[in-house]
Amino acid sequence: MSPSRHIIIGTAGHVDHGKTELIRALTGQETDRLKEEKERGISIDLGFASFRLPDGQVAGVVDVPGHERFIHNMLAGIGGIDLVLLVVDVNEGVMPQTREHLQILQLLNIRRGILVLTKCDLAEEEWIDIVEEEIREEVAGTFLEKAPFCRVSSLSGDGLPELVKQIGQNIRELPPKDADGPLRLPVDRHFSLAGFGTVVTGTLLSGTVKPGDTVEVIPPGEQVRVREIQVHGEKLPEARAGQRVALNLAGLDRNQLQRGAVVGSPGIFEQTERLDVRLTLLPSAPRPLKFRDPVHFYLGTARVVGVVALLDRDLLEPGESALAQIHLDRPLVAHRQDRFIIRSYSPMTTIGGGQVIDPAPIKHKRFRDEVMAALKELESGEMAFLMQKLSEMICPRIKDLELASGMGRERIEQHLLALQKEQKTVRLGEQWATLTSMRAWRHQLREAVRSYHEKNPLHPGIPHATLKGTLPAKLAPKAYDQLLSEAIAAGELVQQQEWVVLPGFRPTPTPEQQKLIDLLESAYRTEGAQAKNKNAMLEQLGQNNDRCEDCFTFLFASGRLVKLNDESFFHRDTYDRALSLLCRHFADHETLTMGEFRDLLGSARKQTQALLEYFDSQKYTLRKEDLRVAWQLPRPIAERPQRNMHD
Repeated sequence: MSPSRHIIIGTAGHVDHGKTELIRALTGQETDRLKEEKERGISIDLGFASFRLPDGQVAGVVDVPGHERFIHNMLAGIGGIDLVLLVVDVNEGVMPQTREHLQILQLLNIRRGILVLTKCDLAEEEWIDIVEEEIREEVAGTFLEKAPFCRVSSLSGDGLPELVKQIGQNIRELPPKDADGPLRLPVDRHFSLAGFGTVVTGTLLSGTVKPGDTVEVIPPGEQVRVREIQVHGEKLPEARAGQRVALNLAGLDRNQLQRGAVVGSPGIFEQTERLDVRLTLLPSAPRPLKFRDPVHFYLGTARVVGVVALLDRDLLEPGESALAQIHLDRPLVAHRQDRFIIRSYSPMTTIGGGQVIDPAPIKHKRFRDEVMAALKELESGEMAFLMQKLSEMICPRIKDLELASGMGRERIEQHLLALQKEQKTVRLGEQWATLTSMRAWRHQLREAVRSYHEKNPLHPGIPHATLKGTLPAKLAPKAYDQLLSEAIAAGELVQQQEWVVLPGFRPTPTPEQQKLIDLLESAYRTEGAQAKNKNAMLEQLGQNNDRCEDCFTFLFASGRLVKLNDESFFHRDTYDRALSLLCRHFADHETLTMGEFRDLLGSARKQTQALLEYFDSQKYTLRKEDLRVAWQLPRPIAERPQRNMHD
């Protein structure tokens, strides 16, 4: 068996039909470990063994209890198996738990199995033929319809070589597991060992784990280190999907654990209290399932109580299938396409099961066509699911999609690239979106700019930060920059310095605004370096701030005024003269004081301070205590291009 192919064999069948004896005969190992099991002669909890085939392949074995009182233990172990041995005592034939186990296997979508007739040393050939025919009728229409039959005696060993041969043949035909996906190990046992600490066991459903890896245990949601790994009692440097694994976890208190917890890759798995599902009610269910009926809900190794919300009907009749939402009484870890079983609340009997469509849905309103259409789309396949999640999650990263889908990173990337090739998805930085969403955001950008122009006709354009604020907050800066760049490259928008505008836009004052603009410019030109703060200048001109605010923005953006701070403006001519004075001073001096520059400029202290602080912000000067020194002085005014708001 290649390193990436590991197989779990499980038993199923009625109590006392010889499942445990069969595993003992095949493996030489005892799976009943509890004192009560040995005293009563029946399995109560899950049992485990390893099975080495003649070609050297080693499979894990899960032996499940057959008594109806322990069906919850059976369900905790049966979900991770690849090949089932459905065991029937030839002297008793098909019994109630034979049927219930078969129904569970069918609902969990187990694909391969072998029918095993036990205790054949105690029956005549003719009787065995009759029982075999009875079983064939029972499994007709199921995945075991064409399964091979093996007649064995665990006591004498008769038929065991043929069973081993059939197991080997079936194993070779099974597909490989997803060892590249995120680590996921549902816990079916947990205990403490002196000198080792907490140990958890389970079937590794996906991923790979090594000693030293950090894993997350949910619940309680703690990240811990893997100290040691054992597979079938052997210490290994690695465990891969499809193996029965025991993990020694450092720093985790056993009291924090429960059957149903999941050991997984950190940050990938979350608990959910609500699931969208495809629910099937067995034809043998004793009554219809009603809206808001409580059920016992089994998924992986977890067992909770759920309330069934039928979305398009009030009753689900036996034999029918429907889309539903399950509300759980406590959270569990679930992923898309996980299989589950439901049992009636009281009396407890298996009545159905199904598959998870969405592990983290919103709460749905009933009898809504759009809800049903969306769920059917989600159900149709992995690519459809990813498309739906891309729309719902706005602009997720690969990690977000791993969490939502349960698929490995590599498979998600392959799907997204295929969808991108079909022009259905786009990549924006490290995020992904549907092409429809991207086009909607591009339209949103154009409309935001258009609206800004209408409300602020004298502004040079919309600032970058303001424009980004019109898009979903989940869109990262890199994604926004790419989106904006593509809109600009397509000619939909134009970048002008730190502003964004529509093509052909120019701030155009009304005649009344133009009078105010001319008035303000003339006043600042006249005042020169003596220009007071903004409020004082407006009071001097008999104007108010609200009326002139956009005019100031226009004058600043067009370069006619230089904004030193929120209250201080200089006319461009005054500013250029001040900058020339600064450059000439440093041509002959190493330092500059505020008093020296105030005298050169012929201005007041407050205006001089604002101007020098502006020079500091432009890195023309560097302040050292009360002195300033030259830092990155600009070229002479005559050599610099003139600033224009439409450059």
